[in-house]
Amino acid sequence: MALEFTDANFQSNVLESDKLTVVDFWAEWCGPCRAIGPVIEELAKDYDGKVNIGKVNVDNNPQVSMNYGITSIPAILFIKNGQVVDKQVGAAPKSVLEKKIQANL
Repeated sequence: MALEFTDANFQSNVLESDKLTVVDFWAEWCGPCRAIGPVIEELAKDYDGKVNIGKVNVDNNPQVSMNYGITSIPAILFIKNGQVVDKQVGAAPKSVLEKKIQANL
């Protein structure tokens, strides 16, 4: 299951992690976000133990969203060693996200 990242735990769970972390910025009211939600859950299962995969609700966590300049959702950031190494803005098929994960492992 995808992790839940918040303003409170983002530093410790994402930026200080020694694993690649995939962060899906989303909101309840966002149709494309709901469409990509099951893909994020599948990836979380597929890469369990290898990659941290989670979600940030932009309505509940404005600080993290502002820090990364998130203006369009869904926005998926690929973060490694505290740095954004790739990103995907807008819904994308699972294969596109898997390629980005593989490229950054």
